[in-house]
Amino acid sequence: MTSFRCFLVLSLVSFLLLSTVLPSISTNDEQDDEDLRFLEETEGKSVDIASLPHLSDSDDDQFPDNDEEDEDSGSEQETGASLSDPYKAPQIDDKDVVVLTQGNFSDFIKNNKFGMVEFYAPWCGHCQSLAPEYAAAATELKGEGVLLAKVDATQEDELAEEYDVEAFPTIYFLVDGKHTLYPAARNKDAIVTWIKKQIGPGIYNVTTLDDAERILTSESEVALGYLNSLVGPESDELAATSKLLDDIKFYQTMNPDVAKLFHIDPEVKRPALVLLKKDAEKICHFDGLFVKTAISEFVTSNKLPLVTIFSRESAPSIFESSIKMHLLLFATLNISEKYIPVLQEAAKLFKGKLISIYVQVDNEESGKPVANFFGVSGNGPTIRAYSGDDAKKFAMNGDVTFNNIKAFAEDFLAGRLKPFYKSDPIPETNNEDVKEVVGDNFDEIVLDESKDVLLEIYAPWCGHCRSLEPTYNKLAQHLRGINSLVIAKMDGTTNEHPKAKSAGFPTMLFFPAGKKSFDPMKVNTGRTVVDFYKFLKEHATIPFNLKKAVLVPKDKPTKTSDSKVGRKGIAMKIDSIQSD
Repeated sequence: MTSFRCFLVLSLVSFLLLSTVLPSISTNDEQDDEDLRFLEETEGKSVDIASLPHLSDSDDDQFPDNDEEDEDSGSEQETGASLSDPYKAPQIDDKDVVVLTQGNFSDFIKNNKFGMVEFYAPWCGHCQSLAPEYAAAATELKGEGVLLAKVDATQEDELAEEYDVEAFPTIYFLVDGKHTLYPAARNKDAIVTWIKKQIGPGIYNVTTLDDAERILTSESEVALGYLNSLVGPESDELAATSKLLDDIKFYQTMNPDVAKLFHIDPEVKRPALVLLKKDAEKICHFDGLFVKTAISEFVTSNKLPLVTIFSRESAPSIFESSIKMHLLLFATLNISEKYIPVLQEAAKLFKGKLISIYVQVDNEESGKPVANFFGVSGNGPTIRAYSGDDAKKFAMNGDVTFNNIKAFAEDFLAGRLKPFYKSDPIPETNNEDVKEVVGDNFDEIVLDESKDVLLEIYAPWCGHCRSLEPTYNKLAQHLRGINSLVIAKMDGTTNEHPKAKSAGFPTMLFFPAGKKSFDPMKVNTGRTVVDFYKFLKEHATIPFNLKKAVLVPKDKPTKTSDSKVGRKGIAMKIDSIQSD
């Protein structure tokens, strides 16, 4: 009897557990098997059930492949030459460049104290441009005991992997088998000058006035040390500094007449140092401790002009500088003469802390792209600041005067400024299914804690963005009745926000409701309406459902005029979409 009672109790418990679990399983199965075919149909259109094919991935609106290069993308890539149009190398006299392979590379290192090796690809445009310069440098340096060599990285893949070659050309300088990246410009003179500094004393003696006059006439920037002796600790410190600074030639002298010609008082206490430039600030005298670190800091802080004119040629000296804080003046050429002197006067106060730059906004090649990046329009003058460490931009308000620039630069260096972000004007109306986001309404729309927001960051010229637009619009149409969801887009070329970082276009970001203090989610899913819908269903903080299709019996036709009767006597009408 006791056993029978236990059996009954266990049976009852099992029945109750199954009653609880089965509905849950059924609900999950229903959700997984949710018929989403209607999402691929135009909203408001009646659909014959019998005519609907079985839903599969192959039936989705697939994100179109775009194998053709987007002519508007503005991007340039080095690509391999096609088999039908093989690359033909130009004729270059590179008889003095050693060709290295896996077989002779070790011997080259073992037999040469100094050497330079270029890893290249035959199809690489940068490598092709470098080739004649590299060959000429090899010819000039062969008498200095330095051999220049090259490795075809497309053939010698093991060597390329061993030396971490990830781009072309990659150039290494070798000393006793140890390699370091070559950091200077890719032309013959720069290569020769840099290598001579590495293998030699790094400084040159000036003993006669004729030598001094020749140097002052031919060089745009020179540093001269007026020393007690041309050998010893003072000369060693100057030589060590020279090896750190590739773009400045260093000289030394004991001759008072030479010192005078270089604007050094012959009676000054030695050692002394002067930096001469062909710039508004022509002479800079060093007054610190005569050691490598102090001399290097002085030259680095003063070698650039008070105001650098931005161009393709000057860009490397700006971006490769250790000074990452920039002050920029934007103005057309015809008004620049009025405002550059103002910036120069202010720049004197911040040498070594800021690089001051003039950008000619009516220069289509170099100025216009920079102006667009900083959100500058019109003729100017406009002042912006830029922090290279965190890529933040800052805008100065008010007129371009010495006092305003000074105050702005001081606040910039002290970290007291609020970053500037580009923004189009806020739309007067924003009633479309896809909401238009700009920099100035980003917080209001995207960072609304009560909304789950899907944001597309696009570019008007982007072919992939244009291909996505119909699908994205259709998604927004289907979800327009769900108040907790926002489908939005933002032109990433003219609008910025710290929460909207994109590495390319289109970039899809999701901002869950109640979690806007965290970084957004990257939407790594397919590019169909169903894919986006499934992603939103899975990740939205606020649950939602679409109202399913309304099935109407044939003998009770709907009052809606666009319902259609199917072959089995049942019509399906896609109804409005509502949240639960």
